[in-house]
Amino acid sequence: MLIAFSVAPSGVGPASAETPDGSVHDAVAAAVAVVRASGLPHRTSSMFTEIEGEWDEVMDVVKRATDAVLPYGSRVSLVLKADIRPGRTGEIDGKIERLERALDARS
Repeated sequence: MLIAFSVAPSGVGPASAETPDGSVHDAVAAAVAVVRASGLPHRTSSMFTEIEGEWDEVMDVVKRATDAVLPYGSRVSLVLKADIRPGRTGEIDGKIERLERALDARS
């Protein structure tokens, strides 16, 4: 399965720091560090982090990434989208490769 998720704190927590622009980069870095340490295939963009694996292992990583953000606020917001295709692997890259081929075919 593929999961795209975004996790962000709001409010004030013990690890929150004042940033003039309201950035949450320290909290996001804590979440992304959990994803990277998981060993699962992953990709992070400016808005979401994608991870690929089996249901239980992916959901465990999402939970631990969310827990890593908790100290940065009084509450945490989690947005999650899943693509569940039993028996498929390598889709984190495969979907992009198929899209690129389709775009090339249009040229």
